[in-house]
Amino acid sequence: MPDLDLKVAAIDKLAPQIKRFAFVATDGGSLPPFEAGAHINIFTGNGLTRSYSLAGDPADSSRYVTAVLREPKGGGSTWMHDEVKVGDMLKASGPINNFPLDPSAGRHHLIAGGIGITPMLAMGHALSRGEVPFKLDYCTKSVEETAFLDEVKEIFGDAVSFHHDGGDPKKGIDLKATLAERPDNTHLYLCGPAGLLRAAREAARHWPDKVVHYELFSSALSDHERAEVRARANEPFEIELAQSGLTLTVPADKTILEVLNDNGIAVIKVCEEGYCGTCQVSLLGGKADHRDEVLDDDEKAANTLIQVCISRALPGEKLILDL
Repeated sequence: MPDLDLKVAAIDKLAPQIKRFAFVATDGGSLPPFEAGAHINIFTGNGLTRSYSLAGDPADSSRYVTAVLREPKGGGSTWMHDEVKVGDMLKASGPINNFPLDPSAGRHHLIAGGIGITPMLAMGHALSRGEVPFKLDYCTKSVEETAFLDEVKEIFGDAVSFHHDGGDPKKGIDLKATLAERPDNTHLYLCGPAGLLRAAREAARHWPDKVVHYELFSSALSDHERAEVRARANEPFEIELAQSGLTLTVPADKTILEVLNDNGIAVIKVCEEGYCGTCQVSLLGGKADHRDEVLDDDEKAANTLIQVCISRALPGEKLILDL
């Protein structure tokens, strides 16, 4: 899908550090459709690319809605908060969905923390038109810091439970109790801060992997786990680009993504740490050393996809990429 030209139609302050942005097509027409859980990549004016989940109703093609948490060290979020004004024109990708609702589920359980409510709103819109039961647990520090409060109440009604912890997770949702049992064919959806993601995934460890879905805004690995990934030895290896037949060498001190970019092959990147899924490429041959947080164990075993920002080839392997 070609990149989109978007006009900033509205900006609202939802919480002390959260703003809502509404975008429309610059020509006044309809925008490409999206499904609940999708995001767009916005190409910021300070040279970054950042992913923002779509919060609006997937049935509404007249605008895209997202929310952005201002993070002091976040170059994209500070630019969005400080520089973007109503009427500005922005360049963005079309909708990408790495966090879809599973149509086979007999029940949907959504858990959102803070800004992680954004994709859950789109899910709520979609689910409210169906017949499959669903519920939302929404975790924030306080009522004042609860983004989309009125919209959440309107969309989810009695199906939402709010958890305000005052900044102390121990006083918030009891994940162990909440996820102790899995009702028949329930699928779990998680989005929010890394701490919440780690705790929820641990609490749902006894649930089948295929029914636990999550979207990361930052790495959910512990410091120890990240250190283990960084400690894995790097060796040089070759990649073959199937569409052009070009063979390139990836040295030990570079990533596949860096080598591709160095050779004029553009791959969209956002996190460059293996958690956002933006740089995912189809893998046609060779065995990869999957170091990302995007693919589940079955997908890594299938070895048909690779996150080129962080994953590498296993020793002695040559990777064939669908590029």
